[in-house]
Amino acid sequence: MIHLTPMDLVIASSMIILLAITSLLLQLNITKQLIIAAIRNVIQLLLIGYILKIIFNSHNVFLLIAIAGIMLVVAGFEINARQKYPLKRWIGFKVGTSALFISSFTMALLTLMVIVAPTPWYSPQYAIPLLGMLLGNTMNGISLGMDKLNQSVYQQRLVIEQRLMLGQTYQEAIQEIRAESIRTGMIPIINSMAIAGLVSLPGLMTGQILSGTPPVEAVKYQILIFFLIAAGTGFGIMLAVWMISKQMFDERQRLNLDILQIKAR
Repeated sequence: MIHLTPMDLVIASSMIILLAITSLLLQLNITKQLIIAAIRNVIQLLLIGYILKIIFNSHNVFLLIAIAGIMLVVAGFEINARQKYPLKRWIGFKVGTSALFISSFTMALLTLMVIVAPTPWYSPQYAIPLLGMLLGNTMNGISLGMDKLNQSVYQQRLVIEQRLMLGQTYQEAIQEIRAESIRTGMIPIINSMAIAGLVSLPGLMTGQILSGTPPVEAVKYQILIFFLIAAGTGFGIMLAVWMISKQMFDERQRLNLDILQIKAR
């Protein structure tokens, strides 16, 4: 394996600086977010690199559970962070975390205990990267699905109320919106699966090949990961959409948007 030097990373970071300067000149209003994201990226990845080294050497299941819990909590907050009409803070966290936990952790446990089955099954070398990929991709899908649902319900609130007055149940009144929200959240993973091997080489497969793994073996792992992410994302979005839509209506099936943070315009 070819090891990267600090100078290699400096050269790569210069591209981010150039992009930030260009965005500033074009007044794109993303310069600050880009710089902060890049700094966070470096600090967080370096930190997790040293933490993983400790965990891999210890094989301590309680330390693994603690790391998994931190990953889940952070992902739960991030789901609701950048939506146009986000849920109120703790409602968004509860919905996002519940959907992530049930979908991603189920897929991860299935893989670790039945499919890959390392010894021990909670081996950090397999458990943490697998859970990280599942949480990250499922988080993106759930976030997109929730954003689409919240926006659509708020923008079409008058139409939904008219349907309710005509005798439809709340499930019937927002059925199309829920279906479109789930479809929106699934688009990234469906696109990724459709172009894999033709347009792009996915990250896990590329990393394994660079580290010396035979290409066919790397492909097997990538197929496994794609299927797990697709299943986890799909079930996670469905669960999140179901929980939100249920809270948007009271016991008399009246539309109630108090769970949304509606910014004054």
